[in-house]
Amino acid sequence: MEATIRTAPAAHSQWQEQLDRLRQIASYDPETQTWHARLGALDLAGVEMLQALFDAARVHGTEVRLTPVAVPAYWDGPFFTRSPDVAALLEAQTDRGRPLGQLPLA
Repeated sequence: MEATIRTAPAAHSQWQEQLDRLRQIASYDPETQTWHARLGALDLAGVEMLQALFDAARVHGTEVRLTPVAVPAYWDGPFFTRSPDVAALLEAQTDRGRPLGQLPLA
């Protein structure tokens, strides 16, 4: 999964605290002015990343969006297994041209 994070406006000290939280788990994209993080699996590291994102949202009002994405070829980290439900969701999210309700037959 990919997390896209938009920072919330804040006073200088709170702004720095928000950025310090995000720098530990995400990378900044200056073109879109958003932060991005990849969550490979719901293992301990993945749960800790989600907790940090939710903490930033709760404390600072940071906007966090989670989007299922296919694993890129270069990814060497953990990944979600292809259980039927997760696989169907990923295929539906990555194949945006397919009409709603038309998933490939397994």
